[in-house]
Amino acid sequence: MSLPRQDPKQEPKADDADPRSERIRAALGARSLVLIGLMGAGKSSVGKRLAGALGLPFTDADHEIEVAAGESIQEIFADHGEAYFRDGERKVIARLLTSGPQVLATGGGAFMDSETRNRVAESGLSIWLRAELPVLMKRVRRRSHRPLLATGDARETMKRLMDERYPVYAQADLVVDTKDAPHDTVVGEIVGMLDEHLFSGKDSRHGEQTPEGK
Repeated sequence: MSLPRQDPKQEPKADDADPRSERIRAALGARSLVLIGLMGAGKSSVGKRLAGALGLPFTDADHEIEVAAGESIQEIFADHGEAYFRDGERKVIARLLTSGPQVLATGGGAFMDSETRNRVAESGLSIWLRAELPVLMKRVRRRSHRPLLATGDARETMKRLMDERYPVYAQADLVVDTKDAPHDTVVGEIVGMLDEHLFSGKDSRHGEQTPEGK
């Protein structure tokens, strides 16, 4: 199936009203802000707003995977299986991380891969959008294209994924509890946490020009 070409890296529109935006961009250098979390955590919706607030491009890794494969994610899972998808996901994210700075939304399983985690640590700053089960279920029920929820009890599947993935997600540089708050509220919290992280001495890589010497 051929997918319509879209530009997943949306042009930045800086929020000039917030003086923190420019200094956060400068402190990031060439690093990307990498959003991680389960399906339904709001990575794409929050990511677009965060990119706008900071004046950075937004990139959706899942869309880039679909473009590279020429198939939707559901079709990749159905035709080739999850292992094939994860291999492609790993390669696409590695490529995207060479194009920072940006806000990069990743799929729920991406950060579970140790190679991807290492690349994110080298070339990005990871942000876990944490949400509890009722919030996640409320959001994923609105959509029917989640391959991992296609069979069995969706709630039990989500609980299992939380048990498996949350301890790994906890390795992220920043953890934001999204609750059921409006996306703009979550973005405001992230900007505040970024500002504190980058300028309080917690960020040992402040000012580095990575990746590839950018």
